[in-house]
Amino acid sequence: MKIFTNILVFLALALIIFNVTLLDFSHPFQGNSLYAIIGVAASLCAVLILLIFRMSKKIEEKMNDKF
Repeated sequence: MKIFTNILVFLALALIIFNVTLLDFSHPFQGNSLYAIIGVAASLCAVLILLIFRMSKKIEEKMNDKF
């Protein structure tokens, strides 16, 4: 499970980098830049969800080891 979440985090980070290259900083809310901002936000949400999932699995493992 850890390898799978690491791969997904890596893909989300790659999408963030790709979308940042599409940004036009002089007109950030026009054309493809708007889609790039949405992509960056969605990828950041995915990374946060995956990190929360990983932390919950660690807590679950510690709880199972305790009992």
